[in-house]
Amino acid sequence: MDARSSGFRVLNTPSSLPQLPIAGDVELSASVASRRLPEWLRRQVPPGNSNHLTHRIKQELKLQTVCESAKCPNRMECYSQGTATFMVLGDICTRPCGFCAVNRGKPEAADADEPQRLAEATERLGLKHVVITSVTRDDMADGGADHFYQCVMAVRRRTAATVEVLTPDFVHCKQALSRVIQAAPEVFNHNTETVPRLYRNVRSPKSDYRWTLQMLGSVKEMNPKILTKSGLMLGLGETRDEVLEVLADLRQVDCDLLTLGQYLQPATNKYLPVVRYLPPAEFAELGKLAKSLGFREVSSGPFVRSSYHAREMAKLF
Repeated sequence: MDARSSGFRVLNTPSSLPQLPIAGDVELSASVASRRLPEWLRRQVPPGNSNHLTHRIKQELKLQTVCESAKCPNRMECYSQGTATFMVLGDICTRPCGFCAVNRGKPEAADADEPQRLAEATERLGLKHVVITSVTRDDMADGGADHFYQCVMAVRRRTAATVEVLTPDFVHCKQALSRVIQAAPEVFNHNTETVPRLYRNVRSPKSDYRWTLQMLGSVKEMNPKILTKSGLMLGLGETRDEVLEVLADLRQVDCDLLTLGQYLQPATNKYLPVVRYLPPAEFAELGKLAKSLGFREVSSGPFVRSSYHAREMAKLF
């Protein structure tokens, strides 16, 4: 881990920070990257992972990982540390968010045996911590909540791995949220993504900032032992004050863990442009400030993503 993506101890709170910009877990096209990226973001994306055990088992068991689907530059680092982020419920999303390169359209039916295949992969890889995420499935009555439940329980039956779920919002359905919490994952993660003013442009019209906060607060009400986590993408035009207000709102609902990273525009211009690239030093300052607000752990840096160093952040040893 280098200074650009480290966690933080509380130091002096900075008196001012410039306007802040976060993280799309996607790779820029070569032309866009060479034209726009500052030096601190010119990181070599690892080549194909066909010889890596994680990749081979994923292929054999017909599983998706966000790490590879989104071409995340951190994937080899995470694989080597015994962490992977599996994406369940297919790879087609029902929501057209302006920052995300995941395919949109009409998804296929969920695979009933996917939880068992995911558990087998967790066991064969010897994972100590597994992150389970999904596309948004507004086509399903419960948004896929029971599938999350089945995945967590299957991993528990077969392994001793700790589990983190990174969920969609389940279309404002508290009953669906309750189903996921019944599985008692060690960490419940739902990304705030951006500030309220930008929600309509950045996220789909169905997304609701207040519901995001309510979801995180409800998790604590249902099971106080579960660590809650959220993340922001910076670089979309938000102001310093707006970011600080979001951090205060997250602490108000007792959110434990926070990730802050740089938004990177996917390879085509149909996605939202980057308004500003935040230098590593500013990420470091913002991370210290967030930690001083009471978050248990904060990971803040240009390459930080929702599940980056997930086990380490949660201190699930």
